[in-house]
Amino acid sequence: MLISIIHHSQKSSILQAKKTIMIHTQKYISENKELFLNGLLSLLRIPSVSADSSYNEDVAKCAELLSKDLIKIGLDRVEICQTHGHPIVYGEKIIDPKLPTVLVYGHYDVQPADPIDLWTSPPFEPVIKKTDLHPMGAIFARGACDDKGQMYMHVKAVEAMLAKKELPCNVKFMIEGEEEVGSENLAVFVMNEKKRLAADIILVSDTGMLANDVPSITTGLRGLSYVEVEVTGPNRDLHSGLYGGCVANPINVLCKMIESLQDSDKKITIPGFYDDVAMLSTGERAEMAKAPFSHDAYCGALDIEDTYGEVDYSTPERGSIRPSLDVNGIWGGYTGEGAKTVIASKAYAKISMRLVPNQDPHKITELFSSHFNSIAPKGVTVKVTPHHGGEPAVTPVDSIGYLAASDAYEKSFGVKPIPVRSGGSIPIVAMFEKELGLKTVLMGFGLDSDAIHSPNEHYGLFNFYKGIETIPYFFEAFAKRMK
Repeated sequence: MLISIIHHSQKSSILQAKKTIMIHTQKYISENKELFLNGLLSLLRIPSVSADSSYNEDVAKCAELLSKDLIKIGLDRVEICQTHGHPIVYGEKIIDPKLPTVLVYGHYDVQPADPIDLWTSPPFEPVIKKTDLHPMGAIFARGACDDKGQMYMHVKAVEAMLAKKELPCNVKFMIEGEEEVGSENLAVFVMNEKKRLAADIILVSDTGMLANDVPSITTGLRGLSYVEVEVTGPNRDLHSGLYGGCVANPINVLCKMIESLQDSDKKITIPGFYDDVAMLSTGERAEMAKAPFSHDAYCGALDIEDTYGEVDYSTPERGSIRPSLDVNGIWGGYTGEGAKTVIASKAYAKISMRLVPNQDPHKITELFSSHFNSIAPKGVTVKVTPHHGGEPAVTPVDSIGYLAASDAYEKSFGVKPIPVRSGGSIPIVAMFEKELGLKTVLMGFGLDSDAIHSPNEHYGLFNFYKGIETIPYFFEAFAKRMK
């Protein structure tokens, strides 16, 4: 049992913190920016790639460094919790059991850096460069935004509040090392540690905002169904001269099967796919349309001539309130230098489907598997292997957590944030609500241009420091609204 003793002087400090409105905390943040940055750079130098077992030691090293930081800032009961995969770093500060508790979630694992040759600087040797969007500079490194930079903002914000005795809520940290590979062991940890993880709200920064001068709060996430497909034709690779035109070519067949998954209106053709899709009203869509969006700027940033997607929906809607299907990788046959005239025995693809509220990832995976098998022509066999998935999630804009976050952004940025739906997926949000009964507030500070999951991922110094500045205001507003 964890026993917390609160001295009279500490209680007085807590009351004083409410009066000073985080003045001392903000001063501490302003005076320690360089130290905060150096701490983040140390984390970014560790290639904590969870998907590749050759990096297992680095993942463990990152967890160790993070746990030391949590101890250093003054958290109690800091522990590296082993799982069947990569460890979870836990720490807490219970200043008064009667006060509300904020559970902060983040992840320290990162995506693979491939393709390495497209990086302008080594992915695990962080550098700071100025860009048009980041005149103060941005940190270029794998994990800079997703999620080490955003997760570390919370560590430093809590450090500042503890250093100046202005922490108005209890706080717990749960930082995992498997988010990029599906968080399978996190679900087990949460189910086994419900008492330890008891809280009033979950706070996550693993999303973005519209622009540095247009703050926004993510109120919805798409779910995910991810599968790998294998198409097998002849029992071996064949000479394309001797057999071309005589047997089904698995690569050709796979391409045609994938093409058939969407019609000319870019609508997904899997029977039953849209049956459970939650439809937004005309009024709700009108509210969404108020968020600033420039078609030309969007295309210009990606060097494309036009957008592409389901008819009758705008680009922001296609990427948030509508489901999608995309091929994430496709391979087969000979891909080396020069020519090799073969008909491959097998062809493969990885396919992800982003889902919206009411769509169940298990049901969608079954529908996909059944349909994909049904459209395979004679001469090939098909195998569908499900990978990780996740439920969609929606955060009410009238909840205490959302309103506290809105208060915090308004105090920090000087304008009210805009609620937006995100096209990304954070499967653990729905899992948290199911297992812990808690809503999650998504306070992201990244930008769409930060190239997460891509070469040259980066995170603006403005965004990093602004996040550290804003988070204490959330704690303050949440404590007041929970009275």
